[in-house]
Parts: sequence; C-alpha cells; structure tokens
Amino acid sequence: MFKIIRCAVTAGLKSRRQLALENVALRHQLEVLQRNAKRPRLKPSDRALWAFLSRILPDWRRHLSIVQPDTVVRWHRAGWRLYWRWKSNPGRGRPKVSAEVRSLIRRMSLGNQLWGAPRIHGELLKLGFDICESTIAKYSPSVSDPGSG
Repeated sequence: MFKIIRCAVTAGLKSRRQLALENVALRHQLEVLQRNAKRPRLKPSDRALWAFLSRILPDWRRHLSIVQPDTVVRWHRAGWRLYWRWKSNPGRGRPKVSAEVRSLIRRMSLGNQLWGAPRIHGELLKLGFDICESTIAKYSPSVSDPGSG
C-alpha cells in the first residue's frame, strides 16, 4: 500500500514530458514481451529506441526490465561506432580513374611530349572525361631530359 502511495506522490512531482517518456518505455517493453512469447527478441528499432531513451530519460534504468542497463549502454556505443564508421567511410571521395583513361593519359603524354597536364586536361575535357590536372600529372610518365645520359 505504501508503495502505491509513494508512486502516486512521485508521479505528481514529475513533469508531463517525463511521465510520457516513462509511459513510452513501459509500453514498449510490453509490446516486446507480447511479440515474443518465450524469450524477448529485440529488433534494431527496439535497441535504437532504448539507446535514445537512455539519453533523454533521467531514470531510464529504473524502468528497464527486459534487458540489463549495461546492454542498453553497449547498444548506444555500438550505434555511435556505426555512425562514425559510416561518416569516415574511405569509399567516399573522388571516383577512381579507370584503366582505360590512365592508358589514354599515358599515350597522350608519350605521343605529345610538349604537352603538359593543362593541355592534356583540355583534350580530355573535349573527349568528355572530367579529370583534374593533378590526377593527369600523377598518371603521366615522367619524361627524362633528352640531354642527360
């Protein structure tokens, strides 16, 4: 009886937002338990919800009964790891230059030794290849001095 009175008094002191968040947390746990009769199987969306609630609900550990609080913290950290892995993905950036275009740059450079990267860049633009001059200089063979050797 004392526990019910204490819950009623503390509920009266909480903000509407906090009560709504507690309600969401408890209803979600009921939904998970009703969805799985034997052992609760959590979906990624369930994990994301609890990671989110752990950030905005001050006493979220008190309302959690289907998993351990440390598990929610682990999910939250894993979510940040995934986010930063996606954010620093090495696949982003400039597209790779195909072997055909590299071969074309090499042939143009060897066939016209007076042409530098700006001239080859202009010719490649006319052909429809949009490659920067520094990339062309990177793939052009270095021409040694004809007077040396």
